[in-house]
Formats: sequence, structure tokens, C-alpha cells
Amino acid sequence: MPLYEYEVCDGGCKVCGGRFTLRRPLSAAHLSNCPACKKPVRRVWSTFNSPRTVSISDAKKAGFTVLKRVEKGEYEKQ
Repeated sequence: MPLYEYEVCDGGCKVCGGRFTLRRPLSAAHLSNCPACKKPVRRVWSTFNSPRTVSISDAKKAGFTVLKRVEKGEYEKQ
């Protein structure tokens, strides 16, 4: 589930500090009010977390099957 950051539209909140992060499923509707203080909130653009680049040897050591594309629609194990 992705993390979403929200901030209170006007003023601050003593409970959430005016900004908070929630883990919500993609299918869930966006929040319109803070769950703590019930003030209107807006979603904030935030950074994302991406895994580090994994080398082929690291992937093999981790137990993954590494495939190499031979032709269109054809792959072989490396």
C-alpha cells in the first residue's frame, strides 16, 4: 500500500501537527478531513521510495531466476 501525505488547509492541528502520513490502499477515496481534528486537508506531493538497483549476481544470490531476451517473446535463463 502506498503512503500518502496530507496537510491541513488552514492553520495547524495540535494532534497531527498540521501534516501527517497515512498508508492507504489505492482503491480508497482521498481524505477530505483530518481523522484527528476533522479540519479540511489536501494531499501533498511527496518523494517516493524505490529499491536500489540490483545487479544480476545479487538477484541470482537472492534466489531469483534471471532471464535474458533472445528474440521477441523468447527468453532464456542466464
